[in-house]
Amino acid sequence: MTGGRGVTLLPVTTLANLIRRTAVVLVSGALVLAASGPAGADVPEGWDTPDPVDPTQALLLLGGVPLLLIVVITLLVFASGRRHGERVPTTGHAAEDHWFGGPRQGTAELSAPAEDDAATGGTSARW
Repeated sequence: MTGGRGVTLLPVTTLANLIRRTAVVLVSGALVLAASGPAGADVPEGWDTPDPVDPTQALLLLGGVPLLLIVVITLLVFASGRRHGERVPTTGHAAEDHWFGGPRQGTAELSAPAEDDAATGGTSARW
């Protein structure tokens, strides 16, 4: 707290802000409904009528596959650190910078070049 002011956790909502937010939500919903009109069109003449889609199968495909990908990616990230014996925090605590899969002792573990003009990677920038 500085200057005698306290921290406001929730925004102060006035009637004008409430009306503005409600209008944005209603207009957004109306635009989504208006844009979805062509999706309900009939099958053009000469095309085969598609088979009906099972709602359970559609839900599993459209919801289950993304969730499965999220779980697999999360497990791969945590497995990378666990393989090196690192402990990856699962809470929201602030942690220092972390190099997944990098040296365990930080950059001190990296070897220095034997010569000044040795190619050790990076951009090799000079001042």
